Amino acid sequence: MSLDAALQSIWYRPGPLQRVTAWLLWPLSLVFASAVSLRRVLFSAGLLRSKRVACPVIVVGNITAGGTGKTPFVIWLARQLHERGLSVAIITRGYGGNATQWPQVVTGASDPNNVGDEAVLLALRTQAVVVAGPDRIASANRALTLGANVVISDDGLQHYRLQRDAEIALFDSERGVGNGMYLPAGPLREGLSRLRDVSLIVSHRRGLPTRDRLPVANAVQIVSELGAARSLIGAIERPLSSFSGQVVHAIAGIGNPKAFFDALQLAGLQVQARALPDHAAIVAADIEFGDDLPVLMTEKDAVKCRAFADARCWSVELAIAMPAEVSKRILQVVETAIRQSGLNS
Repeated sequence: MSLDAALQSIWYRPGPLQRVTAWLLWPLSLVFASAVSLRRVLFSAGLLRSKRVACPVIVVGNITAGGTGKTPFVIWLARQLHERGLSVAIITRGYGGNATQWPQVVTGASDPNNVGDEAVLLALRTQAVVVAGPDRIASANRALTLGANVVISDDGLQHYRLQRDAEIALFDSERGVGNGMYLPAGPLREGLSRLRDVSLIVSHRRGLPTRDRLPVANAVQIVSELGAARSLIGAIERPLSSFSGQVVHAIAGIGNPKAFFDALQLAGLQVQARALPDHAAIVAADIEFGDDLPVLMTEKDAVKCRAFADARCWSVELAIAMPAEVSKRILQVVETAIRQSGLNS
């Protein structure tokens, strides 16, 4: 079992051994939580300085480590703002990228080994300028030189050095906060109280929406669903239902790989699953199974397999199903923030 899988088990599927392990890690979590709280106080008091860039900044993030549906939501939001005539930029950490110089302007043809898999996927799925790098302020300023007039900061909720005009927190309504502990004993980056400060919570489900009570009143619910399967070789597209009843291999190197495998099974596929660590550097051996069965993968994983994929390999889209009233509320929050910033031109 990989370290990533072991932590997921401790956080979200605790048995007796996992509970003991979590409590053994608790002293480290206490140090982490104290550091998080101190850092937030220092920024609030002005002892650590935040900086504003010359355009509105919309932060999309989460309070837990990975697996909340943030990437498809950022894609949806970038497309919506583009359709409204805005020149959108997405800035992202470039996690997993090994570039020696940052920030990096990312295109659909960029090497995910250099700039990270999420950055390449965001460039492929949107018309936004995408800039990757650990310094969000430098990335935002680089985007401005390329014509952007609004910035979406992907996974920037804890990046307090960059001032923001709105914060949207993604929350997994199925997994919640797991065992409720801070990293590394649990999945929390910040406490639940942090959700009271954000502009809007977007509670994400993989499946039918429910009337579950959301963590605070300022929340809406969205649903993600699997879309079509696209061959990594050529431009062939098939409905996912065309694989129904078949035995397939599935790989996923995402924050919550089980969600992908479960969704495939709900679509009627017989899944032989291979979970990889989040942002894993996938190699050809990871998609070899000694047979000719189809190999289905997430879009984020597919961008790392382009160099060695064959006809067995299919990428499955994850799309947001957005009720009209929910879409309207989210966009009202974002457009109000843009307007009130006084920085959009």
